[in-house]
Amino acid sequence: MLATPLTQAQAAPPAVSEFFKPIVLNSARLSPDGKSVAILVSGSDERVMLAVIDVTTNAHKILEHFSSLDIANVHWVNNKRVVFQVTDKTIGQGETRTGPGLFAIDIDGSNHRELIERFYTSERKISRQLPPNHFFVDVDHQKDSDDVFVVEQNGNNLKPTLNFLRLNTRTGLTQRIETPKNSVSFLVDKAGQVRVAEASDKSITSIYYKDPKTENWRKLIEFDPLKEEGFTPLFISPDGSLYVSAHQGQDTTSAYKYDLENNRVSGTPLISMKGYDFRGSFVYNTVENKVIGLRYETDAEATMWFDDSWKKMQERIDAQLPDTINTISGAEFASSETILVHAHSDIYPGVYLLFNTKTGKFSPLGEAMPNIDRRQMSHMDMVRYKARDGLEIPAYLTLPRGSSGKNLPLVVMVHGGPYVRGGHWQWNPVTQFLASRGYAVLEPEFRGSTGYGSKLWTSGWKQWGLAMQDDVTDGTKWAIAQGYADPKRICIAGASYGGYATLMGLIKEPDLYQCGISWVGVSDINLLYDVTWSDTSDDYAKYGMPTLIGDQVKDAAQLKATSPIEQASRLKKPLILAYGGSDVRVPVVHGTKFYNAVKAHNPNVEWIVYGEEGHGWRLKKNNIDFWTRVEKFLDQNIGKK
Repeated sequence: MLATPLTQAQAAPPAVSEFFKPIVLNSARLSPDGKSVAILVSGSDERVMLAVIDVTTNAHKILEHFSSLDIANVHWVNNKRVVFQVTDKTIGQGETRTGPGLFAIDIDGSNHRELIERFYTSERKISRQLPPNHFFVDVDHQKDSDDVFVVEQNGNNLKPTLNFLRLNTRTGLTQRIETPKNSVSFLVDKAGQVRVAEASDKSITSIYYKDPKTENWRKLIEFDPLKEEGFTPLFISPDGSLYVSAHQGQDTTSAYKYDLENNRVSGTPLISMKGYDFRGSFVYNTVENKVIGLRYETDAEATMWFDDSWKKMQERIDAQLPDTINTISGAEFASSETILVHAHSDIYPGVYLLFNTKTGKFSPLGEAMPNIDRRQMSHMDMVRYKARDGLEIPAYLTLPRGSSGKNLPLVVMVHGGPYVRGGHWQWNPVTQFLASRGYAVLEPEFRGSTGYGSKLWTSGWKQWGLAMQDDVTDGTKWAIAQGYADPKRICIAGASYGGYATLMGLIKEPDLYQCGISWVGVSDINLLYDVTWSDTSDDYAKYGMPTLIGDQVKDAAQLKATSPIEQASRLKKPLILAYGGSDVRVPVVHGTKFYNAVKAHNPNVEWIVYGEEGHGWRLKKNNIDFWTRVEKFLDQNIGKK
C-alpha cells in the first residue's frame, strides 16, 4: 500500500530543530480605531521585525528592522504611533550588556525617536533620551495621547527604589508622578491618571487610592501576604470603579468590585471558578465606557462576556473555529467592523486572523509556527489525583498521538518556581517534542504551586524534598496505577526547582525512576541564601524564603537533610546535569559542587555547561544541542523495551 502524506507524517516525527525554531508571527495588536494591526514578524535572517497591516486593504508594511537586533514588546500609543523595545536573540544572558531601551515611531514610518537608551554613554547625544535604568510600563489610554508611563529604577537590582514618570513619545519630555513611598506598581484610569498604587516594604504590602475629589493618597489596606488575607488591585474601569482579586474567606481568589466609599471588598464576585484562582484581565469598551468582558484561566483560557452582542460574536467565531481557543481583540472599539482573532490550542502554536463582523469571513494574517503540523502533535489534558495525605493535585497529562495510551514510557516533568503555576493548556515545545518521540508526559502542579487555591499553595511551605516531593512521587505512581506508564520506563526531569526535584527523586525513589534530567537545578538549598552573586532580592531572602523554603537557623537540620548535595552518593541512576555558566538565579556552582560529589559514585552522569546561557536556554543552537542529547539519553534508558 502506498503511504499517504498523513501516514508519512505519523511515521517520521519532526526533527528536534522544528520544535525550537523562532516564532514567525507574534504579538499582533489591533490599533485603538481598529484600522491597523501591529505585529512582530521573523525575517529570512530570523531577525524579528515590526510590521503594520492595513485592515481594509490587507497591505503589509515593514515599519522597523534592525540587522543586529530583534524587536520586542510592541504597543499602540494611539492610532498613529507605536512604541517598542529591542533585544538580541542571538546572544545568551551572559553576553547581554544592554537594556531593552524604548523607541517610538509613527505607522507611516516618520517621527522615529529613541526614548530610552540601551546602554550608558559618556555623554548624552540627545539630552532628552532617558538612561537605561528606565523601563516601559504602560501606555496612556487617553484618546490621541502621545504619552506612555515608564519607571526609573535606582539603587541595585536586589533592593531598588522606583520613580514613576509620564513620558511624551514625541518630545521626550517627562513628568514625575507622585506615588506613595516604596511603590512598586500602579493602575491608571482612562483619564490617564494614576489612581491606585501598590507599595512593598519588607514583608508588608500596602494598597493606596488617589481620591479624584481631593487628589490625595489614602491607604486602603496594609497586610503581610504570607500571613493574612488582603487583595490585589486588577483594574480601574472607565467609570472609576476599582476591581480586585480577593479570597473573601474562600480557598480560591475571585474577581470583585471594591467599595471605595466604605473601604471594603463587595460581597458578590464577578466570576468564581471552583478549584482555580482568578487570573485574567478586563475587556472594556472605550466608546460606551463600560466593562464588557472578563478574560480568565481555568484548565484553559476563556472569556466571559457581560455584553450579549459580544457573547454572540464569540459563539459565532467559536462555531467556525471549534478546535481552538479564540481570543478576540477589537471588542474595545464598537465602531470597528473588523476584529482580530488569535486562535491556538494545545497542539497548535496559533494563527492570527481578521474577522469581518458583517460578512462573517476570516482573513488569515499568518501562523505563529507554520512549520508545526497539528497532525503530529499530541493533546494534553488536565487530570487530578490524590496525594498520600488526601490533598488533590492537578496535573497536565500528554499521551503520544497514535499510541494506545497504555504502558508507555513516561517523563515526569517537574516545573520550576516552585511557587508559580507550572502548566497551561497551550502548545509547549518541550512537551510536544517528548510526545513526538513516543513518551507520555506528566506535569504535576504539586503543593506549593499557585493558581489552584490557598490550601495547595500553603501546603508547600517548607516542604522542599518532603511533601512537595511526595506529590511528584504520588503522581508517578498514579500514572502507573492508571495504566498509562510502564513502571520500568520512567524518567524524572525538570529545570530550576524542577531540577532540584529531579535530583531528590532519584535519591529518594531509586526504584521508581530509571533516569533523570536536571537543568539549572538547585543542589544545595543553603546556597540560595549564601551565594552573593544571585539575583534573589534582599526582601525575598529575608522575609519570603524563611517562610516558604525554611529558616537557615531554625530549620538548619531540615535544609541540610533535603539538599541533594548532602546525599549525592545515593544517586546511582543515569543523569543529565546541565547548567548555564552565566546563571544568576541558580549559579553554576550548584552544578559543579554536585557533579564533583556524584561522579565519584556514579559513572553515568552527563555534565553539560553552556557558558553564555543563564537560567534556561535562550539560544536555538543550545536548545537543539540539549534536546538532541536528551533524545539519545531517553532512548538509551527508557525508550526500548
